[in-house]
Amino acid sequence: MDLKMEVTQTLGLSQRMIQSTEILQMSAQELDTYLKELAVENPVVDIEEKFDKSGESERDAELQKKLEWLASSDEQNRVYYSEEYSSDDDDNQDMWNVSDNRGEDLAEYLISQLVTIPLTDKEQAIAEYLIDLLDSRGYLTEETDQIAAQLETEEDEVARMLQVVQSLEPAGVGARNLSECLLIQMDRQKIEDTIARKIAANYLEQLGKNQLPQIARKLKVTVDDVLQAMEVIRELNPKPGNSFSSRENLKYITPDVTVVKLKDYYEILLNEYMYPKMSINGYYRNMLKAGNDKETKDYVTTKVKQAEWVMQCVSQRNVTLMNVSKCIVDVQERFFTYGPGYLRPLKLADVAEMVGIHESTVSRAVKDKYLQCSWGVFPMNYFFIGAISKAGNDNAATADTAKNLLKEIIADENHEKPYSDRVLSEKLAERGVKISRRTVAKYREAMGIKDASGRKVF
Repeated sequence: MDLKMEVTQTLGLSQRMIQSTEILQMSAQELDTYLKELAVENPVVDIEEKFDKSGESERDAELQKKLEWLASSDEQNRVYYSEEYSSDDDDNQDMWNVSDNRGEDLAEYLISQLVTIPLTDKEQAIAEYLIDLLDSRGYLTEETDQIAAQLETEEDEVARMLQVVQSLEPAGVGARNLSECLLIQMDRQKIEDTIARKIAANYLEQLGKNQLPQIARKLKVTVDDVLQAMEVIRELNPKPGNSFSSRENLKYITPDVTVVKLKDYYEILLNEYMYPKMSINGYYRNMLKAGNDKETKDYVTTKVKQAEWVMQCVSQRNVTLMNVSKCIVDVQERFFTYGPGYLRPLKLADVAEMVGIHESTVSRAVKDKYLQCSWGVFPMNYFFIGAISKAGNDNAATADTAKNLLKEIIADENHEKPYSDRVLSEKLAERGVKISRRTVAKYREAMGIKDASGRKVF
């Protein structure tokens, strides 16, 4: 064989394999974009916009009913979510129930309120500069003297404009720390609870550690008085900026796989309706049979082969994704029946062996894809987790399972005499999960659960 031809064929084969790998990795949304772009670039490609599910008259009625239920009942898992969500390190962050993200821009919202306040051009500029410096919580983390130096103005002028920013909605924005944030909200709501104000001003650290008797002694009040004040503080928002977000950080989750429980088995569906159905235009196939010139035939042949290869890649992607999904459902059946606390250890290599493909192929098949079931929408790699030590061995628990059991045990404990980490370790062992006291502490802290003294209710 001619060396040049051999190299060309090898190169062509490599490019096709790369394309196959890329298509395997695509989520349904990415595949939708890819096929639409291909149809623009390749004239022989016809795409049928989304599958018409109404034409699937043979689909089992029970399945259709459950699919509709899933689509309507799981919105909280499928709508906008923050891709790069980061929590700030507040000791007391688990004390408050913060409102959901609005998807609005905080800076724009605050600046829009400035139009109602008579300001000079310079004051407006300073106020907008301060607003731009606010972090995701709505806090100002830079010192006013530093800001004054940056703007080459007087610190008093910056301080005055900061008061203007702090007068805007939501109450608490522009605060320089948690204490100031809460006190601003108390002023706005005309809360006159003296104990709550004193705690917000001076004892938030002790409150976060649940040191209620110590606070009561220092304020010379009863623990009940402190508890009542704590309830007042709970109604305030420690992070007023968290109800706003830049839309750049938001992403819409579209599941690639849906798992539905029928009478005695699980139905697995690929969400193929999320991308268009592809076919080759018959006109161009006929051109190959007609007596066209060689250049035209070569061009059409190349485009048809390209389209056929893409169709083959999409088909193989779906077969691989279905086979991997079946393995996940088989191994994690208890999860789909009872919920997230029942995940079993599962490795990519395990699924690769079951399906008869390479481990890297499994990795690509689940990359950036989501699975929807009655428990919510989960990244597919969520189901691949390592094992931790368990008494009895053959049914090893996962770290996720241990954490869920830990939550259950703590929820059922006597809140006046909460369990220590050592006792929690013993309780887990009774349920078959054998982990050390240190591991219990690590899991507890990771879930934002306080130690025994912090959980004690007075």
